[in-house]
Amino acid sequence: MLISTAYAQASGGSTEQQILGFLPIILMFVVLYFLMIRPQMKRSKEHRTMLEALKKGDEVVTSGGLVGKVAKVGESYVTIEVAGIEMHVQKSAVQTLLPNGTIKAI
Repeated sequence: MLISTAYAQASGGSTEQQILGFLPIILMFVVLYFLMIRPQMKRSKEHRTMLEALKKGDEVVTSGGLVGKVAKVGESYVTIEVAGIEMHVQKSAVQTLLPNGTIKAI
């Protein structure tokens, strides 16, 4: 009485119309890949190559903000000398490689 009878709509849409319906979703994934995923993968690769190239005497900044000189490089840990004190940190905690002589300039 109060609710009208509902009828199912026939699916007369062609394949072309169905593909055009998915086009905005496909475009969103393409834009997401080029704006977010690809740059993040590039940064990750650059960071990984920087960590592999670490050697004794390099000046680095850790993710905690400590600035020091690399004293020893291990498989997964790095020994950093900060103000005469040697600290062991994970390699992944090394965030930036500084140019030589930066510590003296600070």
